[in-house]
Amino acid sequence: MNSRDLTFIVGGARSGKSAHAERLAADSGLAVTYIATARVTGDAEFADRIAHHRARRPAHWGLVEAPLDLAGALDATAAPDRCVLIDCLTLWLASLLCPPEAQAPLPDWRARLDAFAAACERAQGTVLVVSNEIGMGVVPLGAATRLYVDELGRLNQRIAALADRATLVAAGLPLVLKAPAS
Repeated sequence: MNSRDLTFIVGGARSGKSAHAERLAADSGLAVTYIATARVTGDAEFADRIAHHRARRPAHWGLVEAPLDLAGALDATAAPDRCVLIDCLTLWLASLLCPPEAQAPLPDWRARLDAFAAACERAQGTVLVVSNEIGMGVVPLGAATRLYVDELGRLNQRIAALADRATLVAAGLPLVLKAPAS
């Protein structure tokens, strides 16, 4: 029997999706591990964003940084008596498709997506996965940007299909897209 409770939380930039996920984690009553997917760069504004997220989290939450091996991080932290909050798929996919040290996507990026989906399927406990919804606009110019938008849309659909629950957050308001049958 799988005791997994997977929730997918999606929204636009500054929609409140991370804060919503953090509330769910805090309200779970479980020990929480936060898996951060962002790569710390020399970008001061981005460093401020990361600092804002860190300051908002309770100090007793565990932290795992996983800019590339998200499947391994989830496998190592998910357990029946734990809550794992992954924030976010958007930055993780960016690290795979646009690594700062290379001009092309990582050669195994598709395998990493498959490994993460498999880790979500076998995970035990409560898992909260945050991602951005970026596909509501026009088709972007440039092949690399189109690849990213297309692949994030596919990844979001894949994880939402696996999830027990899915929530869209807009203007700070959580809108239930999928809920377990009652």
